[in-house]
Amino acid sequence: MRVFIVSDMEGVAGIVKWQQVTGGHAMYEEGRRLYTGEINAAVRGAKAAGATEIVVMDCHGAGEGWTFNSLMPEELDPDCEYVVQNEWTEHVEYLESGIDAALFVGMHAMAGTRDGVLAHTVSGSSWWRLRFNGTEVGETGINAALCGTWNCPVVLVTGDEAACREGRELLGDGLTTAAVKKGLGRFSARQYPAARARELIEDAARRSLGDLAAVKPYDPGSPCEILVDFNTSDHVERYRYRAGVEISASRQISSKADDWWTAWRQFYF
Repeated sequence: MRVFIVSDMEGVAGIVKWQQVTGGHAMYEEGRRLYTGEINAAVRGAKAAGATEIVVMDCHGAGEGWTFNSLMPEELDPDCEYVVQNEWTEHVEYLESGIDAALFVGMHAMAGTRDGVLAHTVSGSSWWRLRFNGTEVGETGINAALCGTWNCPVVLVTGDEAACREGRELLGDGLTTAAVKKGLGRFSARQYPAARARELIEDAARRSLGDLAAVKPYDPGSPCEILVDFNTSDHVERYRYRAGVEISASRQISSKADDWWTAWRQFYF
């Protein structure tokens, strides 16, 4: 069984402040240790379920050279491999080769979620709303659509309660979730200590891989329209001459194509 672990930092237990997820800040090193520990828990659970190949892809944009590179390599479980990509959603080679299931670790809720710890979508400073064929999504939806393009189901989401709820609403009740904290606001949470959070994630990862048919691969639909609403109007100007992309409102762009992956690549890269 081949497993893809897609990870982000904001949904990790113990993380509630931007300083913990921003490369170069003193608190970032604490965040990296907590982050790597939860990924290792998912790796252990996958191994217990019979995974024979596990690849981890860091999807956290920490800034500068730490972007998509927040893992602590020397602390990673030796039974996995990991990817450092230059652009988010750039690495698809592993998916193209045929993956049995994806596990999402450390997810956060979409922008505007009241009980979402560090909630945002792609960029907290510029993106306000994202929709795939009319369905509002966050980063769980983006990563799920990426996996679904190559028929890979997402069987696990871990993070705060809001992220887990968002995952179930998008992917269905067959999704296994592990909530390691409850948001009390955007920068506060009631949460489990690291050891307990890791136990929950390891158990959930193992259980989630017991039934790969519990969740269907996510497909936003074909043809596909992606709508991005920005916080301010200046953000749309960079797309003025981008093929396949229209400025559909003063703070909105629309990317249309026959499938999600084409529509995404038209504007994101």
